[in-house]
This record gives sequence, C-alpha cells and structure tokens, in this order.
Amino acid sequence: MLQDGYPLPRPLGSTRSSNILCFLLLFFSIITSCCAVNPSHFLPQDQDQDPPCLAFSPTFTYVDSKNNSKSSEKISEVASLRCAFDLFDANFFNGEKIREVANGAKEFNIPIIRANRKLVASVNGGLNNPSSLVFNPEWGSEKPQSIDKRFSYPSFSGTKRPESEEDVAFMSVLELGDLIKTKQITSEELTNIFLRRLKRYNHVLEAVVSYTEELAYKQAREADALLARGVYLGPLHGIPYGLKDIISVPKYKTTWGSNTFKDQVLDIEAWVYKRLKAAGAVLVAKLVSGSLAYDDIWYGGRTRNPWNIEEFSTGSSAGPAACTSAGMVPFAIGSETAGSITYPAARCGVTALRPTFGTVGRTGVMSISESLDKLGPFCRSTTDCTVILDAIRGRDPDDPSSRDSPLDDPFLVDITKLTVGYLDDAEEEVIHILATKGVNMVPFKLNYTVESVQGILNFTMDVDMLAHFDEWQRSGQDDDYESHDQWPTELQRARMIPAVDYVQALALAMAYQSATDHHKQRPPIDDLGPNDSIPNPPAVIYPARLLHH
Repeated sequence: MLQDGYPLPRPLGSTRSSNILCFLLLFFSIITSCCAVNPSHFLPQDQDQDPPCLAFSPTFTYVDSKNNSKSSEKISEVASLRCAFDLFDANFFNGEKIREVANGAKEFNIPIIRANRKLVASVNGGLNNPSSLVFNPEWGSEKPQSIDKRFSYPSFSGTKRPESEEDVAFMSVLELGDLIKTKQITSEELTNIFLRRLKRYNHVLEAVVSYTEELAYKQAREADALLARGVYLGPLHGIPYGLKDIISVPKYKTTWGSNTFKDQVLDIEAWVYKRLKAAGAVLVAKLVSGSLAYDDIWYGGRTRNPWNIEEFSTGSSAGPAACTSAGMVPFAIGSETAGSITYPAARCGVTALRPTFGTVGRTGVMSISESLDKLGPFCRSTTDCTVILDAIRGRDPDDPSSRDSPLDDPFLVDITKLTVGYLDDAEEEVIHILATKGVNMVPFKLNYTVESVQGILNFTMDVDMLAHFDEWQRSGQDDDYESHDQWPTELQRARMIPAVDYVQALALAMAYQSATDHHKQRPPIDDLGPNDSIPNPPAVIYPARLLHH
C-alpha cells in the first residue's frame, strides 16, 4: 500500500507509452511495498547519479536519445541492490560502490560462506561445532584451580519419614537424603513415589516430555545396593530428579521441545548428567523445554503453573519449574540464556539458581549462545540449590568456557558483611527482610536503560542461535514451529544483522565504563606496610539481571 504522504507519480511524458510505464511502476510498488518509488528517477539521468531503492527486482529499460539500454539497466540494478542495503542500514554508498560491493560478495563472500556452512552449519543444535566466539575464561596461562573441597552441608540427622506420600514428595533434598541414609526409605521406593506423581499430574501441567522409567529403577537399585554395602555417595545418593529436555541422555529422546526433533535420540551423555549420576542421583524424567528453548510452548502443548493452572509457566525451563513446584521431582536441572531459569522460577514459586557463566559445563546441551548459556537447579529451597550446584560445578573437558571456579562455602558466609544494591522498583519486603538480617542494603540507579541492553543481548543471542539452526531455517523447518511469532520471526530478523553491528554490540562494556570510574580505581598497596592488614574493599554493586527467553 502507498504510505501516508507518499507523492503521486508524475507522468514521464505526454505519450501513451510513458503513461503505461508510469502505471506499471505504480502497480509494482503497490504489490511489493519494499520501499518508496519515485518514477521520476527513471527519467534520463547520468549513470553515476545515485538512484533510489526500487520496489521490485525486475530490470526495466527506458531508452531515449540520451541514455542507452545498458546504462539504464545499470541504474535499475543499483536501485534494486539499494533495497538490500536499506535492510542493513548501509544505504550510504554511491551507485558505483554498491555495484562493487555486490560483485565482491558474489565473487568472494558467498563461496566462502557456502564452504563454511557445509563444515559447520549442517548440524542443528550446536552440539558438535561450538561457536568460534565462545567465551574462554582461561586468562593468559593461568592454570585451572582445584575444587576438591566441597561445601559443608547442614546436618539433617533425626529426620522422620512422614506417613503421607504427599508429605514425602515435598521434603527437601537434604531431608530425603537423610531418610535414605538412615534406611527409612529406599531409593527404589522414592523413585516409585515420584514417577507416580509425574504420571498423575502431567495431564494437567503438560510438563513431562518422556519418563526414563527403566533407567530410573536401574539407577535406584544400584544406589540401594551401594548403601547396603556401606557405600554412601553423599546427599544426592538415590534422590530422583528431572532434566530439561535440551540435555541429552543416551537411549532417550532429546526433543528440544520441537515437533521437528520430537523423535531425536542423541548418543551423548551430557556433562551435567554424568555429574549427577556420579553423585548417585536418579533420573526419572525428561522435562519440558519450550520449543528450541523459547518460552513455554512445545509440541505437546503449553506447560502450566501449578499454583494457577489458568496461567502458563513462562520461560523455556517450564517443565523443571512446574514439576519441582508440584512435588513431582525433588529437584530439576534447567537452563538459561536470558531469563529461562529466573522467569519460570518466579512464576511457579520455586527457588532456582542461575550460576555464574562457566560454573557448570554444557557438553551435550543444545546451544543458543555459548557466551550466554548457563545450567542451573530448580529446588524448593536455597539450601537444596547449593547442594545441587556443589554436585554439578567444575570444569567440563569438552566445554572450553567451563572452569574450576573455587567458591566460598555459602554455609559459612557471614551475611552481615555483604552489601546488596537495589533499584527503585525493588520489593520493599525483600529489602526490609535482608536489612533486618544485617545485610547492608544500598539503593542505586542504572547508568543505562534496560531496553538498550536488552536489544544488545538479543543481537548476540539471535545471531548465535541462528548459526546453530541455519540448516533448520534454510530447509523451511521453521514453518513447522509451534508458535510462529517466536523463534522463526526473531531468527529471520537475525539474517539481517551485519557482522559490523554485531561486533559493535560487545561495546556495552565500554559504554558502561564511560559513565563510571570503577576500572580506574587503584588498590591502596602503596599505603600499606609489610605487617599492615588489608582493609575491607569497597562494596561492589552489580547491575540488575536481564531477562528474556
């Protein structure tokens, strides 16, 4: 359609053929609506004059005494190319340069792109070919530190088994662990309880992709046999759990929540699964991931919030959040690129932990963005989250971004020495409770808008995601996507993000530092004598978390 204020085309001449040509130009502009067309630009002009973006791709030839057919074709070619340049916000080249860029792309760029695609982008999911931009935290020649020392868990001795299975289902991980350790319940019994609950409530919540029943009973019996021989593996010994269905386990489907991959079985043991298996935990189910890790819609429906089944769980770790909330598993592992742990945890009323990037290895996990993806636990308490984190943290030899990050034992931290920053819209109750516990609460303001940072985050995430699902999009499989206003639309736009602008989006840190002076501060080492104690460092306030998928 013609946009408001669009000038009516004026005749090219007084002849009937000119009027017909004018009509054709108007007709094509209405049909394609690519960009504005002013037919006056088809009047005879010097071939170096910069023509506008045409609204159509066919080459029209208008010949008169001043311009021959060849020059007119060149003008039309440049105008057509300018449409593409407009989409990249690069419409600043003159006509000759546009033709040079196009010829160079055909001669050099496209052959290289096609060759690279055959080597890298032919496999969906990023499991075999991680992004070349993956962040590697091994600074310089620094060697990974050992994390042999585990956390000191609080004692739960004296725990009594409730009479009701319902009460058992809502016990904490440490409480259940004490029941198993003291042989008040077996892992096989516990596994049976949670499998029954998963099957009982799943038709309402639509939170389970597949039950790993055979594997679960095998692992539970092994846990019971070890305990009978006097071998206790720790607080997760014999504890059932679920995995988000972007995490691969051999012999079981890893569907990524998508109809396209609903029968996919990957012969890969994800690193986080290996860690939990070594800790004695029992996998009972693969839990819903929103389709290709986007929101809560998947090929089997839409996962609901157990607190209000008229609501949906939101966020792609929908299954882990809903199942933990409903007492269908004691804990579950989810993932987050930008909000898929925090959103569903908040909606479903459970405790979840999004660890610092690189804390948990990601081998065997579908990738969206290797420099943003994180794995973390869903539990019913922060204590349980800490126990799970302790079991899964550490360097994954096949994930270059993971590392052995030595963490202070959270059970030994003196919270009165912590400083927490909060924004204007923070919940007053949270501020008040933390303050009464002795935490130093400090108000602060952001030096940037959340919207601008969100846009930069989307650039990074969408481009990385598309790099791992190029074949999916090229083969038209995005037409089968569960919700067409989600990934397909977002990843179609990602095709039009120039590499230059993608890189300029890593400029966020420089923009932040231009408004602050933290990076200019100097340690007071010159003021210290050899026997002086080091004063407490100033409080560090971290910017708010950014949430998306």
